[in-house]
Amino acid sequence: MTYDSTRKLNKVMKVKKVADGTDAEQVKSGFMPVPYNINFELYILSKNSDDALQIVEQILPYFQPEYTVTMREVPELEIIRDVPIVLNSINYEDDYEGEFTSRRSIIYTLSFTAKYYLYGPVTSSNVIRSVQVDQYADMPVNSPKREQRYSVTPTPNSVAATDFDPDDDNFGFNETTSFFEDAKEYNPVTGQDE
Repeated sequence: MTYDSTRKLNKVMKVKKVADGTDAEQVKSGFMPVPYNINFELYILSKNSDDALQIVEQILPYFQPEYTVTMREVPELEIIRDVPIVLNSINYEDDYEGEFTSRRSIIYTLSFTAKYYLYGPVTSSNVIRSVQVDQYADMPVNSPKREQRYSVTPTPNSVAATDFDPDDDNFGFNETTSFFEDAKEYNPVTGQDE
């Protein structure tokens, strides 16, 4: 196995999928895969040349120079990818030399490279339904404290904000910005100003 830097993807991006069934409120995610080339060989062993050639003739027409296999790589995220398998070389070996009574072996060696991706673990988390950001300005002691609260909640079309499907793409955003002077301290545990 060798790392293939030519197929490298952004490593901080994630692939996400909303879970099915009882976990419909969960979002499964995983980081982008790491590209590797997996080299392997296929050996064809035969007693006579005619049998070996018939086997090789059934394999070679599919590789021009690659054959693509569709694979379900990560079933949890429903990632399906076409993986090319490249035929690199064909070697022939015939050890006919020796006694007449000894066994003759003809060996064809086909070298392949599969351009595969390796994935890390799949994690799950709850769907984020609202975001609240509190910003404070650190003012001198005699100045009034200033606070800005920015809130965002999804507003799906004709559905309550808490009832929409997590993978629904037909929604907008309800944005609220509030400014406070002489603001009380915000307690993140209780979610209230004190």
